[in-house]
Amino acid sequence: MTSGTGLSPRPDPPGPAGPMPHRAGRRRRLRRVLLISALTVLFGFSGAAVLEMIGSHAGVAATILGVALSVVVLGIVVPLFLWLDRYEREPVGMLLFAFGWGACVATLAAATLNDVIAHDLGRGSSNSLIALVTAPVVEETLKGLGPLLLLWFRRREVDGIVDGIVYAGLCAAGFAAVEDVLYLANGYASSGEHGLLSTALVRVVMSPFAHPMFTVCTGVGIGIAATHRRWTHRVGAVLLGWLCAVALHSLWNAGAVLSERGWLVFYVGLQVPLFIAFLTTIVLARRHEARALAEHLHAYVVAGWLSDPEVGMLCSMEARRYARAWANAHGGRDGQRQMHDLQDSASELAMLRARIERGQGDAVVLQEEQRLLAHIARLRRPFVGTALYRWPM
Repeated sequence: MTSGTGLSPRPDPPGPAGPMPHRAGRRRRLRRVLLISALTVLFGFSGAAVLEMIGSHAGVAATILGVALSVVVLGIVVPLFLWLDRYEREPVGMLLFAFGWGACVATLAAATLNDVIAHDLGRGSSNSLIALVTAPVVEETLKGLGPLLLLWFRRREVDGIVDGIVYAGLCAAGFAAVEDVLYLANGYASSGEHGLLSTALVRVVMSPFAHPMFTVCTGVGIGIAATHRRWTHRVGAVLLGWLCAVALHSLWNAGAVLSERGWLVFYVGLQVPLFIAFLTTIVLARRHEARALAEHLHAYVVAGWLSDPEVGMLCSMEARRYARAWANAHGGRDGQRQMHDLQDSASELAMLRARIERGQGDAVVLQEEQRLLAHIARLRRPFVGTALYRWPM
C-alpha cells in the first residue's frame, strides 16, 4: 500500500483495462421503468392541474402568453446552474427530477396549501400575514423537499455543497417559471397588455433569480448534510438552511409589501445586494469544488495513477476545454469523446475519494473506485507523454 493514501500503487506498465461494466439486472431495470413511469404520471398530472387552474382563472390566451414569457426566466436561470455543474456533472435524470418537482409537484401543492390556510384564517386575515409567514414556510418547505428526497434516496450522487445548490436551484427555477405563468396570465387577464408588461418587468426582468436565491440556502444545508456522518449534523444543517431560505423569502415579501410607494428603493437596497451575495456564493462554490478536486486527486498522483499536469488540467475549466480541443485536433471526435470521458471519470473518482476519506467508503464504493481507476488508465493512455501535457495548464 502507498503510504498516506490507502491506495495500491499503479502497476507499471498497466495491464489492459476494458470498459466499465454497466449491465443492470432485470429486477433493477424493472424498478427503473416503474419509477420513471410513476414520476411521469405524478409530474404530468401535477403540471396539467396547475395549467388548468391558471387557465380557469386567467383564460387560455393569457396562460399561453404567460408560458411564453416565463421561458425567458428558464433561459436565464437554468444555464447558470448547469454552468455550476460542469466539473462533476450530475445524472440527467436527477436534474430533471429536481426541475420537475419544483415546476409541477411543489407548485400544485403550494397553491393548494396556501389557499387552504388562507381560507382557514378567514376573511379578517391580512394578505400581509399570508405573504410574510404562510407563503415562505409553505413554498420553501415544498421546494426543499425535492433535493432532500434526492439526498435520501440517491445518497451516492449528492457529494457536497455544489450538488445541493444545483438541485435546489433547478427545483426553484421550475417553481419560479410556473409561478411566473400564474402572475403573468393574471396580469394580462386583469389589465391587458399593460398588466402583462408591468408584471414581466418585475418578475422576468428585475427578479428572475428570486426563488433560486431563497432555496439555494436549503441546498447548501443539504450539501453540508451529505458530507457528515452524524445525524445531528445532517439534520441541523438542513434545518438551518431551510430557516435561512424562509427568512430570506419572508424578507423579500416584506420589502415588496412595504415598498408599494418606493419600489425602486426596495429593489436597490435589498434585491441587488441579495443578488450579488447569491452570485458570490455560486462562484465561490465552484472554486471550492475545483480546489477539492485537486486535493482529492493528489492521492492518485502519489500512487502513480495520475500525473501533476493531468490534475492541473482536470481542475481548470479553461484547461479542460483546451484538452478537449487538442484531443479533437489530434484524434478527431473519438479522441475528443475519450478526453471528455476521462475528465468526467476523474471528477467522479475525486468525489469517491472524498467519501472514502470521510470514512464513508464501504465495499461498493471501494469496488467502484477500482473500476474507475481501471477505466481512467485506459482512457489516459493515448495522451500520456504527448505535447498536451508539455504546456502549462
